[in-house]
Amino acid sequence: MIGNEEIRVLLVEDNPGDVRLIREALAEVPHAHIKLEHVDCLRAAQEILTLQEYDLILLDLSLPDSSGMETVEKAGDASPDTPIVILTGLDDVNTGIQAVRAGAQDYLVKGEVTGHLLVRSIRYAIERQRMKAALRILSLVDDLTSLYNRRGFMTLAEHQMKLSRRKQSAFYLIFADLDDMKVINDTYGHKEGDQALIQTAHLLKETFRGSDIIARMGGDEFAIVAIEPAASSAEQIAQRFQDNIAAFNAKKSRPYNLSISVGVVECVPDCPYSLKEMLAQADTLMYQNKAERKKTRGKITRD
Repeated sequence: MIGNEEIRVLLVEDNPGDVRLIREALAEVPHAHIKLEHVDCLRAAQEILTLQEYDLILLDLSLPDSSGMETVEKAGDASPDTPIVILTGLDDVNTGIQAVRAGAQDYLVKGEVTGHLLVRSIRYAIERQRMKAALRILSLVDDLTSLYNRRGFMTLAEHQMKLSRRKQSAFYLIFADLDDMKVINDTYGHKEGDQALIQTAHLLKETFRGSDIIARMGGDEFAIVAIEPAASSAEQIAQRFQDNIAAFNAKKSRPYNLSISVGVVECVPDCPYSLKEMLAQADTLMYQNKAERKKTRGKITRD
């Protein structure tokens, strides 16, 4: 943990004696900066976790309304990103080990918990969870452009589709392709090709909102989910992107002009197509746009 940052812990325990022992143990470490809140059943924990955020859950495995691994699973479902430390009795140690294997960060045996052991377990659990979250983010991000990668895009876009159906709201799915990537690589080298991809990523960030999902799908292909399209039509979005590209090319900061083809599909709440099918539609429209653009321009434009 960092400095004097307050740690908010939710204790889920139905035994008043064990609650008292946990409070007394924490009192042994007065500078731990742990704020403990307590509920006595799983249902109460589920309710409060929908309303408030906690840094960690201290979870008894035997509650009036749940026991064993089911307790761990339901608590995890209620707050997936919050680390869990299990409280077990001596006869529950094997279940505690199983819980750790299933995703809990640690387990502590009641009656053997000291203040320093408890605080250390809480702190380590939070740090391990943060590291796990950081690694998960890295697995979803493209190294070169810092946009989402294909895996990240598919994960977040699928979630957005479900959200769109629930809220009855539409969004745009955009597929973009950097034209003449091979020519850039062959003429100026792969390092310059990488710079073209990075600049394309910057232009996409300038064009779309921070809440939109922007990804490099691989090679010279990009995909975007524009989450709140009500204020703009598909044509306006595409035109805004092309205007940003034109402004970049006017600066003459590269020995060539960037050219990017785009296909846009509107995804309505009752759309019968899957995400992959809609991506294919946007991809088809992008290639149509590329063919039309080739009629009005030659190969890559150089200074």
